[in-house]
Amino acid sequence: MVRGKTQMKRIENATSRQVTFSKRRNGLLKKAFELSVLCDAEVALVIFSPRGKLCEFASSSMEETIERYRNQVKEVQTDNSSSVENAQWQQLRDEIASMAKKIEDIELAKRELLGEGLESCTLEELQEIEQQLERSVCIIRARKMQVYKEQIEELKAKEKLLVSQNAMLNVECIIQTKEKIEERVASVQITEYGDSSDVETELFIGLPEKRTKQR
Repeated sequence: MVRGKTQMKRIENATSRQVTFSKRRNGLLKKAFELSVLCDAEVALVIFSPRGKLCEFASSSMEETIERYRNQVKEVQTDNSSSVENAQWQQLRDEIASMAKKIEDIELAKRELLGEGLESCTLEELQEIEQQLERSVCIIRARKMQVYKEQIEELKAKEKLLVSQNAMLNVECIIQTKEKIEERVASVQITEYGDSSDVETELFIGLPEKRTKQR
């Protein structure tokens, strides 16, 4: 009779689950023992049952095997950390070398644009430098014209503001001058009428030539 394939999922029946655990635990312990004997391997096996019962097997000392495992894990972690650090340092060194090469190329291009170190340049390279300078001059001139235009617009705005302020000051000056003139005229009139002694205050009857003074 062919044995059916066991489905890899939790056995729901508690009795069947316990029976299966006992059988497979014994088989696992047997395999661990055979592995240690046949292959001269250091084997340590720890099993906890569903109820928390401990089952273990060790070909030598369980404590020594566990300590050996811990040391091995530490060494692996240290090696992994060292590998990661080495990779990071290598990446950083590559980036530094790339940045240094870019800086060197920029400095060389700068010297060429300034007319220095052109002895080793070919005719094509000199023509390319010349074209680049012409493009730069065009950009500089366009920017200069834009700055001129902005300054002219700014000066026009200032001129308009000054004209407006000047007009307001002229109006204020005219008003103040008119007020001062009116004050002076009033002051002169008060002075003249206040000090005059020729003003006639008596009543006369008749024509001016024959007027009789009534007393």
